[in-house]
Amino acid sequence: MMGGTNSDETNVDTRDDEANRLLPEQSPPSTTHPVDDDDEVAYQSREKVAIIEFDSIEAVDHSVVPPFSWKKLWMFMGPGFLMSIAFLDPGNLEGDLQAGAIAGYSLLWLLMWATAMGLLIQLLSARVGVATGRNLAELCREEYPQWASLLLWFMAEIALIGADIQEVIGSAIAIQILSRGLLPIWAGVVITASDCFFFLFLENYGVRKLEAVFAVLIATMGLSFAWMFADAKPSGKQLIIGLLVPKLSSKTIRQAVGVVGCVIMPHNVFLHSALVQSREIETNKKGRVQEALNYYTIESSLALFISLMINMFVTTVFAKGFYGSKQANYIGLVNAGQYLEEKYGGGLFPILYIWGIGLLAAGQSSTITGTYAGQFIMGGFLNLKLRKWLRALITRGCAIVPTMIVALVFNKSEASLDILNEWLNVLQSVQIPFALIPLLTLVSNEHVMGVFKIGPVMERLAWTVAGLVIVINGYLLMDFIVSEVNGFLFGFAVLIGTGAYMAFILYLIIHGECLPFTWFELARTRAFSTR
Repeated sequence: MMGGTNSDETNVDTRDDEANRLLPEQSPPSTTHPVDDDDEVAYQSREKVAIIEFDSIEAVDHSVVPPFSWKKLWMFMGPGFLMSIAFLDPGNLEGDLQAGAIAGYSLLWLLMWATAMGLLIQLLSARVGVATGRNLAELCREEYPQWASLLLWFMAEIALIGADIQEVIGSAIAIQILSRGLLPIWAGVVITASDCFFFLFLENYGVRKLEAVFAVLIATMGLSFAWMFADAKPSGKQLIIGLLVPKLSSKTIRQAVGVVGCVIMPHNVFLHSALVQSREIETNKKGRVQEALNYYTIESSLALFISLMINMFVTTVFAKGFYGSKQANYIGLVNAGQYLEEKYGGGLFPILYIWGIGLLAAGQSSTITGTYAGQFIMGGFLNLKLRKWLRALITRGCAIVPTMIVALVFNKSEASLDILNEWLNVLQSVQIPFALIPLLTLVSNEHVMGVFKIGPVMERLAWTVAGLVIVINGYLLMDFIVSEVNGFLFGFAVLIGTGAYMAFILYLIIHGECLPFTWFELARTRAFSTR
């Protein structure tokens, strides 16, 4: 009996050693600089949510994934819903309403598939965070030379500021609606800026409390836009056809590009890799890491399904009310509430205020997650040893100052705010490669990911999705340049900037050494094998 027990223990130890050998390398704590509260990590150990084991006896073989548990799934719920806020921010809502007003129900299929592509990218981001125990910004700092890392940080900050401007102005528009015009846009910007202090207050009470607040905000959006959907009574038949039958015409290409371009936000790719570290995961045990990935996959899929439903509510309401009308080409975030009130009237609870409540929930939640993302981006790339409250204030200040300037300059007419939104959409588009390429490079790297690196099939799929998104956003950029760039000097500056931009993208691809394998290595191997 004793001999058999020793043999079993030896086999288990061997499997554990093999599993640990294949796990990504973890950076050991420095002996000269012990880990304390001032060290730069996404979450301190005391801040993480402990995952309680509900099994009476813990499995000895740590390479085996524990059985599924609904209670444990509930403990992993949260990060995916914070991530999904980027799919529901005011910029996305404006893309939804314009797609509905101009293209009707015909782009619902694209919205669904764009959300699926966004889910794939976010799951890869979560995979990097769980498997390595570090967020994407930290890994970029370690993977790339200092100049490239600093340039990636600068690009991420620019993208974050652009997104924050849209989100804050969206909240300010909602505040103006709900105050019946008493508070101008700039006053709404000041009020929205104060959410940073609310966010800091919530953090003191733990991650789960913060996640609960976001659940309330998402529920508020869902109820508001579902109420609008019920009031508008859109065609169920056309909705199903729009989801299942792909249609695209030359008149709706711009809206189609906007639908895809709004889905993947550069700062959100960095954010999700940090959010998943809010749970206490034993990264030295293969089974526990895979278990966390499984639960995060379920949770993120559920969160983005809810976001898809909310986006569909907005699109179909405007498709029912304004498709084919004279107002269709003039509807934007600023005047959408007025058009809704004119079309659907007051009712028991005026639709204008329902829209304002939903828009306010979207704007407030997205500005808070933007502040959250800014902390991880700045801390990860620059390795700043700052208290979270101080880093949050710095991050908020970097975003709110340009937002105030923009609000004062562009708050002259609805047309000027629409032009601003186009510029900001282009700004987001040009930053996407600087989040996607490093992500795909790292998640395909065995030295970084160990046994959790993605396989060749997933690698090709991920690069295909990333390439598609980059090309679509490139189209938006070129269309904008052709229509807006005038004058020799401005055109020359744009040409030089575009050349530098393409050169940096090419550098990132070559540095990663994974795209050539994805596209060409398989074909070359097959060619040689047939000889």
